[in-house]
Amino acid sequence: MKKALLILVVSFLFISCKKETSNPDEVTTISSTNAVPTDQDIVDAYIYLYARYLVIQQENHDINVEKVGYNKIKYNPLGSAQFVNPNLDVAYLEAWIAVDAAHAVILNVPKIEGRYYTAQLLDGWGEVIVNINERNFPKTPYGKFALVLKGSNPTIPSGAVKIELPSEKVKMLARVELKGTPAIAQKLQKQFTLDVPDGIKIAPPIKIPDFTPKKPIGGEIFDNSQEVIVSYPDLMPKAKEYQAKIAAVEAYRKTNDKAKSDVDEIVTSKGIPAFLAGAKGFGTQKGGWSVSYAAGNFGDDVLARDIINYGGLWANRVEEAIYFVGLTDSNKQLLSGDKIYEIKFPKEALPDLMVNAFWSVTLYSVPDYRVVDNKLKRYNLNNVSGLKKNPDGSLSIWLASTLPKSAIESNWLPTPAGKGFALTMRMYVSKKEVLDGKWFPAPIEEKK
Repeated sequence: MKKALLILVVSFLFISCKKETSNPDEVTTISSTNAVPTDQDIVDAYIYLYARYLVIQQENHDINVEKVGYNKIKYNPLGSAQFVNPNLDVAYLEAWIAVDAAHAVILNVPKIEGRYYTAQLLDGWGEVIVNINERNFPKTPYGKFALVLKGSNPTIPSGAVKIELPSEKVKMLARVELKGTPAIAQKLQKQFTLDVPDGIKIAPPIKIPDFTPKKPIGGEIFDNSQEVIVSYPDLMPKAKEYQAKIAAVEAYRKTNDKAKSDVDEIVTSKGIPAFLAGAKGFGTQKGGWSVSYAAGNFGDDVLARDIINYGGLWANRVEEAIYFVGLTDSNKQLLSGDKIYEIKFPKEALPDLMVNAFWSVTLYSVPDYRVVDNKLKRYNLNNVSGLKKNPDGSLSIWLASTLPKSAIESNWLPTPAGKGFALTMRMYVSKKEVLDGKWFPAPIEEKK
């Protein structure tokens, strides 16, 4: 994926704790007339649309730039560390899946036992439709899953589990835990396959203006906003209220050049800053770590959906995975490869005790967010790394450019001397204490 989690961008914004955003509960429906919309209407409409544009942007990149095609699985290279924010714990595969009223696509899921896996389906707004795994389908955790357009009744194989999709296209991301035996994980990865009938009618991605994190989309977001809205249903409870605002803003913007200029100026001066201000206070911070518990499904939280799509498109539900990002130490100082840090988990709060699947801590360079090369070729530590506990039963992870005198080598993650770095702690199928926010990773403490 082009963005592959621009989590670093948003993570830097996490450090500040002030949150400035409009309250979605205060949204009022306005008709799509040529009446002059308020500044807040324009801001609300812009922020609502932004999440959908981020998904369309990714679809355009995948289909038109990477040429991955529809209904074709891309099996990402196993253990590859040569791209942004690699997850070295799982074998990945992904696909854009397209169906129509007359045709279903069959997803074949292999039998997997004793290791984490999930096939995650997401809609055109970046929200999770379903995870296919033994937790959600205990009676049919593997086999054939027929993906069909909601309300349609195409022919499907006998015994296939029918999964209705909200629209003709969905994104699939699937993961298989490596668990110290990557060859087995890779074999299982390749056993995820698609059976695709002939004749599926697939619309090309919607054309939208180019934009980047450094140059966000501006007032041109309203040029064809109605086409964008009708292209994919949105299950957000207040979607129709926001869409009414968008219709009003678009209609007004088209009345004359001054109206267009006024709307574009409000987007630039208030809409984009409102998004960035909200991102600054997004999530929970403690001990150098930041985390968001809003992912996968967002209710009416428009800003959260924007931020997650912006910083980590295709995020899963927190019940599946939670990501803690470390950019500072416990004193809010940026992490440096010239210092020594210890993350010491008490014996009653070990990561192993807090997950039903697995956990890991991966170290990245900044600002490029790639793994840090080192003589050990060690980029992360996890539950199968053979970590050694301290005499009192606690567990220490050491961060330094050279092995600290008091550290055990098996528990050491090498850092880049003279440079900054960042951490990501992944928790898969977390227990209630983590989901409720009662458990947090141990603080990142600088050692003198």
